[in-house]
Amino acid sequence: MAALLWLLFGVALVLAEVLSGDFVLVMLGVGGLAAALADVVGGSLLVDAIVFAATTLVGLFAVRPVLRSRLMAGGLDHRTGIEALKGVQAVVVSTVDEHDGRVRIKGEVWSARAFEPTQRLEPGRQVIVMDISGATAIVWAEN
Repeated sequence: MAALLWLLFGVALVLAEVLSGDFVLVMLGVGGLAAALADVVGGSLLVDAIVFAATTLVGLFAVRPVLRSRLMAGGLDHRTGIEALKGVQAVVVSTVDEHDGRVRIKGEVWSARAFEPTQRLEPGRQVIVMDISGATAIVWAEN
């Protein structure tokens, strides 16, 4: 009977993890499933509780951090600052040439200069931010 209760407890927590997404409930659920297995093998309620506690603690402090770091690093684009602006589209606000100009990047006006010295980009033109040099966007537009 205890094995069935542990099993239900474990499954309920694993299912509840779908709503939280923080890997805490799943670790508790796995602990419940391990306790159910321990009870089936012939453990007493004390052994079940020890297996539950040990499995949950290992899950929370050893497995969970690894899972979270892998999830966070899993191909998500986490560029910030200048790196987040490279490759972004911008619109020319005032004529951009090899020396000066202004562009609007993500709603903000930046000083800019042309990536190719021969380019002269007129207001309204769509450009790509190739780099940021200090507070100046280096932009390029296909001819």
